[in-house]
Amino acid sequence: MTVRFANPHLVFAFIAFSIFALVSSLPAVAEEEAASQPTSQPASKFKIESPAFKEGESIPSVHTCDGKDISPKFTWEGAPEGTQSYALIFDDPKTQIGVWVHWVIYNIPGDAKGLPEAIDRDKEVLKNGTTQGKSSWRKIGFRGSCPPDGEHEYHFKLYALDSKLDLAPGATKKELLKGMEGHTLGKTVLTGRYEKQK
Repeated sequence: MTVRFANPHLVFAFIAFSIFALVSSLPAVAEEEAASQPTSQPASKFKIESPAFKEGESIPSVHTCDGKDISPKFTWEGAPEGTQSYALIFDDPKTQIGVWVHWVIYNIPGDAKGLPEAIDRDKEVLKNGTTQGKSSWRKIGFRGSCPPDGEHEYHFKLYALDSKLDLAPGATKKELLKGMEGHTLGKTVLTGRYEKQK
């Protein structure tokens, strides 16, 4: 059986774009690996959890584009000694165009034990100094899961840092990773899944 494409030029353009997106994402992966390297031995008990879903489970629709699209509640424990602040990155690492960032939030106080549900997505700086950056939508605040093609896996990555970061509100993931280099004491990840409702 022979498969014929109506427009070979479009097929070539799609393949070229896909390769470009993959290659473009490689520097971001390298930056993330560099930023996440601990400056000291991280606490083995450092762990992030959410009452909304357990590790590897489906993310409730209230936290996605199918629902209210509000951020989940998070709690954590076992942070490394000397932690002065936290940063959290929520992303989808395997979209067709590379890593897609849903939330960047940093300068969470070192004495914090978690994040409340439904953080105001339009507020750049919260009362306690917690600061929100920009997602891949180029907007401040949380943007929930909204996969266009089947079920996706999502990563909520929490970093324990040895200082508060000198970053203005609206920093991108790339800028946050650059600012964290040399300051990461530990890292913990919570993984969730979601498939958009038909």
